[in-house]
Amino acid sequence: MKPILLHEDRLFPADKTTRDIARNLYQSVRSLPIISPHGHTDPRWFAYNESFGNATELLILPDHYVFRMLYSQGISLESLGIPRWDGGESEADPRKIWALFAKHYHLFPGTPSRMWLDTVFKDVFGMTDMLCKDNAMEYYEHITNELAKPEYRPRALMDRFNIEVIATTEGALDPLTHHGVLKGSGWEKRVITSFRPDDVVDASRPDFEANVLKLAEMTGENTTDWQGYLQALRIRREVFRSHGATATDHGHPTAATADLTEVECKALFSRCLSGQSSAQEQELFRAQMLTELAGMSVEDGMVMQIHPGAFRNHNANLFTKFGRDKGADIPMQTEYVNALKPMLDKYGSDPRLNVILFTLDETVYARELAPLAGHYPSLKLGPAWWFHDSPEGMLRFRHQVTETAGFYNTVGFNDDTRAFLSIPARHDVARRIDCRFLANLVVEHRISEDEAAELAVDLSYNLAKKAYKLEK
Repeated sequence: MKPILLHEDRLFPADKTTRDIARNLYQSVRSLPIISPHGHTDPRWFAYNESFGNATELLILPDHYVFRMLYSQGISLESLGIPRWDGGESEADPRKIWALFAKHYHLFPGTPSRMWLDTVFKDVFGMTDMLCKDNAMEYYEHITNELAKPEYRPRALMDRFNIEVIATTEGALDPLTHHGVLKGSGWEKRVITSFRPDDVVDASRPDFEANVLKLAEMTGENTTDWQGYLQALRIRREVFRSHGATATDHGHPTAATADLTEVECKALFSRCLSGQSSAQEQELFRAQMLTELAGMSVEDGMVMQIHPGAFRNHNANLFTKFGRDKGADIPMQTEYVNALKPMLDKYGSDPRLNVILFTLDETVYARELAPLAGHYPSLKLGPAWWFHDSPEGMLRFRHQVTETAGFYNTVGFNDDTRAFLSIPARHDVARRIDCRFLANLVVEHRISEDEAAELAVDLSYNLAKKAYKLEK
């Protein structure tokens, strides 16, 4: 058996002088509380605080990073137990699924998934040997048995991981039942929601018209009327705010915004509701809605997150069988300067607007995003995201944006994950990489070591808390 390799100096520079500085900076931030202001963990975990099921249910089935790698090597999603939408059968034995995963664990070296998983295996469950086909069942039984213990229930793990606050993400039509259960428990300020209205603003969705009608049922507004529709969105935002939400989230294909007249908005909205709108009209409607939603953020103070640039469900055959979020989303080239201008012309200098921009197109960091955030008071840059949530991706982000946008037009780190147990590992990677970047600035005599120490705390903790308005 090979031991799990988690060297204490992992991700630090090879040069001893710089490594020593990075290590000292890291020691000052490694135990800071975790702010997890944007993610996709299941709120029912925290509401009911029941034991997790087994190793497969927790560590494989929700993690598209894991099964997209396996799928790329010819391993079917059916054999990994991913449920099918079309009624077809998938493997139901969690031990067989885990054995298949362990047999192919050698596919992951060099990936962030490998580092996250090894950290979970060693630090959370106390394993010392690398996962492989020979110890697969030892791993499975040990992890599954540990999960049955009270100290492995969700709230206990929240405390163990030192997660100060975690935000889940729910669609506009979500009844927020689980967040409702948290009210009065003392946990409602630690587990909050975020408002993601894509289900009722993306006219390209096949369920768009049905969703807009359901929005009417939930709010009592006439959502076939343009102003009634906007008012219904305001009502839902207020419900989310009453469940702790401080932020909204928008996963549009592009960053396009628009500023149409009311007459044009009404006509476009009617066209989209008819079910006969073109792709161009659907894109224009999404663009107008980003501007409308920015205006609502000015009104109610919610932070606006814009996550464009993913070609969703690229594998049409896989989508037909398994549905959304099955590892087939692919980054696309994304433009921001012209796309955001209508919204920024209207609200960009308003101090009440707070927008956090993300990208999957690294070519725009230095050319577009850093100059935009380095000018407009309403804009901040989200961290390296999704495909770039990796050591090299984080370094590229810091190198490309810092000279133009500085550190304080960024918002620290958010983990954006469904994999709850990986959250400490992800934040640890971000802290190590930021300390590595700061250490290089110190040895190049560009900042002092005292400055670096202050920045390390801000990047690890303070910036996220401030950007997402979690300082109360």
